Amino acid sequence: MRKILSLFGVFFLLAISIHAQEVKPITWKDIPNWKYMPGPAFQISNDGQWVAYGLVELEGDGEIILQKVGVDSTKQTLKIGSTSYPSMQFSEDGKYFIYTEYPTFSEKKANQKSKGKPLKNKAILIKLGSDDKKEFENVNNYSFNRDGSSVLAINLSKEGNGDAKGSDLLIYHLGSEKAQNIGNVSDFSFNKAGNYLAYTVDAANQSGNGLYLMNVAANSIQILDSDKASYKSIGWTEKGDALSALKMVKDKKYKQDKGQVIGVKNLAAPSVTIYDPAKDSVNFDQAYTISGNRRPEWSEDLTRLFYGIHPLELAKKEEPKKEVDKDSVAQAESAAMKKIMADTTIKSISDLQKAISKLDSGKTKGKKENDADKPEMTIWHWNDARLQSRQQIMENRDKNFSFYSMYDVASKKHTQLQDSSMLELNILDKELYALGSDISAYELDINLDGQSYRDFYIVNLKTGEKKELFKKFYMPGFASYPRESPDGTKLIYGNDGHFYIYDIATGQSTNITENIPTTFVNTEDDHNVVKPMNSPLGWSSDSKYVLLRDGWDIWQVPVGSTKEKATNLTLNGKTDQIRYQYRFGLDPEEKGLDLSKPAYIRTYGEWNKKSGIAKISPAKKGGLTPGVEVLLWEDAYVSSLGKAKNADTYYFSQGTFNKAPEMYLTNASLSNPTQVTDATPDADKYAWSAGTRLVDYTSDKGVKLQGTLFLPAGYQEGKKYPTVVYYYEKLSQTRHNWYNPGYSGTGWNPNVYTSNGFAVFIPDIVYTMDDPGMSAVWCVIPAVKEAIKTGVIDENNIGIHGHSWGGYQTAFLITQTDMFKAAAAGAPLTNMISMYDLIYWNSGGGNMSIFEASQGRFTGGPWENWDSYERNSPVYHVKNVKTPLLMLHNDKDGAVDFTQGIEYYSALRRLKKPVVLVQYKGENHGLSKLENRKDYSVRMMEFFEHHLKGKEAPEWLEKGIDKIDLDEHLKERAF
Repeated sequence: MRKILSLFGVFFLLAISIHAQEVKPITWKDIPNWKYMPGPAFQISNDGQWVAYGLVELEGDGEIILQKVGVDSTKQTLKIGSTSYPSMQFSEDGKYFIYTEYPTFSEKKANQKSKGKPLKNKAILIKLGSDDKKEFENVNNYSFNRDGSSVLAINLSKEGNGDAKGSDLLIYHLGSEKAQNIGNVSDFSFNKAGNYLAYTVDAANQSGNGLYLMNVAANSIQILDSDKASYKSIGWTEKGDALSALKMVKDKKYKQDKGQVIGVKNLAAPSVTIYDPAKDSVNFDQAYTISGNRRPEWSEDLTRLFYGIHPLELAKKEEPKKEVDKDSVAQAESAAMKKIMADTTIKSISDLQKAISKLDSGKTKGKKENDADKPEMTIWHWNDARLQSRQQIMENRDKNFSFYSMYDVASKKHTQLQDSSMLELNILDKELYALGSDISAYELDINLDGQSYRDFYIVNLKTGEKKELFKKFYMPGFASYPRESPDGTKLIYGNDGHFYIYDIATGQSTNITENIPTTFVNTEDDHNVVKPMNSPLGWSSDSKYVLLRDGWDIWQVPVGSTKEKATNLTLNGKTDQIRYQYRFGLDPEEKGLDLSKPAYIRTYGEWNKKSGIAKISPAKKGGLTPGVEVLLWEDAYVSSLGKAKNADTYYFSQGTFNKAPEMYLTNASLSNPTQVTDATPDADKYAWSAGTRLVDYTSDKGVKLQGTLFLPAGYQEGKKYPTVVYYYEKLSQTRHNWYNPGYSGTGWNPNVYTSNGFAVFIPDIVYTMDDPGMSAVWCVIPAVKEAIKTGVIDENNIGIHGHSWGGYQTAFLITQTDMFKAAAAGAPLTNMISMYDLIYWNSGGGNMSIFEASQGRFTGGPWENWDSYERNSPVYHVKNVKTPLLMLHNDKDGAVDFTQGIEYYSALRRLKKPVVLVQYKGENHGLSKLENRKDYSVRMMEFFEHHLKGKEAPEWLEKGIDKIDLDEHLKERAF
């Protein structure tokens, strides 16, 4: 028996050895065909009986896995062609499944090469539990009729048809398997019950254009309105008992179409309201029209329609022709012709034709010069509330802006609800009131120092009356912004470290947190703002409570009762250093937090990085009962809790750094979960990180912090490994985050590095005001020293890398220490003084507000705080650099100006320091083109493998590449 066991042991060890030999590090060449589940692209049928998920490849074809849940589970693999994200849908009754099949990757490549016509998609309908399949060609999009689940509407791709915007809409009846075609449909939408389909027709020459309503069961169609107009923006009420739309009519006098609002209710015998503002000179300013850029909406009680209006702009008129003195023109042309003839040798008809052509050219040139006498310029004025660059970015939004307005159907009265003195308006639930705000008085200062203020107003939606709510309200963060109760009668807002309830009807504010023995201020926020609040979890659905977070625990706070006190629901968060982060919403149609049902809360362990799900049960008297039931608590990343709509089937996601997140099916207690996905089917072919370790350390300023050390694949205890240190701000919480192997826009992928024998260390950084660079020094260096004590890190072969803000910290760290053997900095800020006055081109705004109230963490501008800005600027300490540096910075970087990279590169080059700057033409802050992402990912790893592993330096790194040889170099490296 012992011999048999011994022999078995030998075979077992041999099997493990063979398996270990089979796996290999994942290479950059493996990634184009790496198969993975994006998103996750996961769906469950409403009855909980079926699940589907997608798998895609970067440069290959994807598939959908469709499977029955349970013991008799069946699985189908459905080929879907090449896409980055699968399109699929279950019918509401769980009997049908439809998905899109795209052209294959090879078909797309061949078509791109031949510059052929756009390729078409298919839709494939499956009757679940059978072999029945139905294919539909040339598909644009599709939709089941929601709760009805009796028909499928398929909008086919447009085929020519002149000026028409519409295309064929196929209505496929699932029961009879018969189809009907409706032509020239441009927009369609089912109501919630699925018994009505509204659609618009947009045909050639606007023949038959209109808004139509189909009774699905009766298969009958009614014309709600038809005209020589464009119809758009269909919107159903939430109940599906009424719909609204826009009717847009061309008027040659104006640049925009003139709008009308259509409201339809009483669907069995439709009552159609059409409001045409052109016929309402009493209430409607005729300098305006109804905007086509805002979808109209009914009020919940179906008494009013809400829509947007904007000014009309006259079409450009042709300038009247001036009377021309024909004799003067003739004399001028004769003189010009004589000059040309004198300067030209005429020997043939051809020479004469050239002379005449020269005269005509002179006429055209003169005309163009007259047309172009208007300069192209921009005037930047110091009083501009928004920089001209910001105005350019926002120009289309500004042009398309519309003011909320309302039409009372019974009184037939239009009321404008906002104007230029109140550019933001949010219609509150139940449509009793609206919350308006305006920043115009403070916009210039907001854009300069980043400290945010605004005026707030309440608008009565019955009368249109506006009254002031707050003047110069301070906004240290979005958590302070007023948020309405589900009944639309109250607001919660944050002010000066407390939360208040504002009763709209009475105009009274009540401080609801002053007597609670905790603070709801986010004390860990280290930006230059005053008393930022932790965001509330939300209102209860009955509007009696709000749930607030103090950063650790969740509190249930009554808003109306003076007898009931606030309750700590989770009890042990602060004590056990567990963060109760947010509530999972299981009902997408829920209005507010339904406290009559259990609340599922996402949990996170601050110092062990575990995560899980806890449950709080409802109380008999209303609200929730204090105390949590821990359902999941794992050394993993747990998230995405959901529920099948009509079944007690729950699902959640769980993964780790070295295992992709998978979806699990379970019950309400989350017990005995079953894995139903295989998110990375080829993962067993490759070697992954051997695990993670937490490193506790204390910053040089005495702050207790952590870092996460990711072990290399094949890690052996006692062996030291080359290590790349990566950081941004606080990132130790990513201990269990899976990084899908791919080409990122920054070149960095920790899973690819650990697979290839690197250890990766990610420490936390916290900030001291006026010292963003030094803060990195005070946190990163002690973190790395502590991590070296684990015995994993080869202290002689440590590299550092960061991008953007992390790139800044990399550029700064190498001016302060020589402990790193190589550094890669992506898009780094390098001169805080010059950077302060530059523009964040992606938004068009200035950097000064970012420096003073956001990531920069400075108090004031450079002229008020020169030493701090200089002390924390890498370029001013460049003489200290000894570490070889690889920089990525692109010429169209709209976040960190390209000049920042050039400044640092030029200074290092002047001092003959080892630096290579890699620039990808036309790219922004990160790389977007696949060929560029591939190229830089490989180059950065080559850089670290040379410096940290001793591999031979490639030519581009050792000697550089001359411009004349670059094209050939790039061709040789392309894969």
